[in-house]
Amino acid sequence: MTGGLSHVTGSGDAHMVDVSAKQITVRSATARGRISVNAAALAAIAEGTVAKGDVLATARIAGIMAAKRTAELIPLCHPLPLSGVTIEIMADDDGIEVVGTARTAAQTGVEMEAITAVSVALLTLYDMLKALDKMMVIGSIRVTEKRGGKSGDWTAP
Repeated sequence: MTGGLSHVTGSGDAHMVDVSAKQITVRSATARGRISVNAAALAAIAEGTVAKGDVLATARIAGIMAAKRTAELIPLCHPLPLSGVTIEIMADDDGIEVVGTARTAAQTGVEMEAITAVSVALLTLYDMLKALDKMMVIGSIRVTEKRGGKSGDWTAP
């Protein structure tokens, strides 16, 4: 459906888009997001004293697991054979940024997998740090890069 919502039929019904006629191509997508975290929680991460364990490793694994289950969470999302998922986690003075990249060779893109990976990694950080910071804020979750497929490559400014 050119110029319209591809997940909605002409009569307004939701449906899963048929991608069987599309060519299989190598595709990737990168998403990023951020969580604000206070200095005490950041220090506990750096010192390895968070009571729940290795915060960054747990968030990284959670993000990878989430990407693999995206189609189970998003009703009209196609299940994809992921060839790779990477999660990068970087702390700075006032929070933590998570960057997730998903890769596949398939008939549709992996933007949803990248967004899901970042979202769940951030939620895991929140869960593991909530005893140390009650005021954390998760935000700025967005796709920043897409590669492959018919619509081509792009990078957010």
